[in-house]
Amino acid sequence: MQYTDIAAGVPYVAVPPERERPDAPVVVAWHLADPPRTETALATALPLAGLDAWRIYLGLPMHSSRSIDPDEYLRLAYEDAVVNHFGPITAQARAEFPAAYAELADRFGLSGPLAVLGGSLGSAVAQLVAIDRADVVAEVLVSPVATLRAVVATNERRFGVTYHWRQAATRIAEELDFVARADETGVPVQIIVGERDDPAIRDAAAELQKALRSADLVTVPDMPHELADQDERPLPHAATVDGLAVEWLRRHLP
Repeated sequence: MQYTDIAAGVPYVAVPPERERPDAPVVVAWHLADPPRTETALATALPLAGLDAWRIYLGLPMHSSRSIDPDEYLRLAYEDAVVNHFGPITAQARAEFPAAYAELADRFGLSGPLAVLGGSLGSAVAQLVAIDRADVVAEVLVSPVATLRAVVATNERRFGVTYHWRQAATRIAEELDFVARADETGVPVQIIVGERDDPAIRDAAAELQKALRSADLVTVPDMPHELADQDERPLPHAATVDGLAVEWLRRHLP
């Protein structure tokens, strides 16, 4: 069983625990900008199978049912991916979470411990929410944004471009530099990266693991950055990531 709807303007997929109860743990997850790039696709790729918890998958701004015209999306990205995409998407997702979660808590009776999970761009949102909220007890970060500058370096190689930093972009990069902000995170963190991901992503993930007070870093063999193909079908390694996340969350959720 799963519920699909909108909470405070945010599209979601909600999957209840095997035993619905007021104190059941809650895991809130945000998808990637690469596949799986919707809340529904992430719920399929990472169902957190066997975890006795509420699993709530939230759609990012400018994605899923809130997608803008594809040509406009690309134009904005090529114009300035940091200022037009990374900054506003993460800022809006962070700002809209309290109202969305409050509505979900009222709708489903959520009152148990809260963990957050994010993939790639969604991991930046998960980290910001964990910094903001004292009730977050654990984080799982997959193909993470450890520093935005590492993501930009990856995209420079991926698309054969050179990004020209300006003041507005630098401010966003400072906001999304979770290595530099590691002392703001006091909860256990699991970091999962792919062996085939860009070296900048893997190196930044290692730096984040070292900077955090309590963090595990797992490298999945033969895994790229994505968890699904272009048709949003889960890739084989998604099941490995799911199993790692479930095992870790079982140990860290009260």
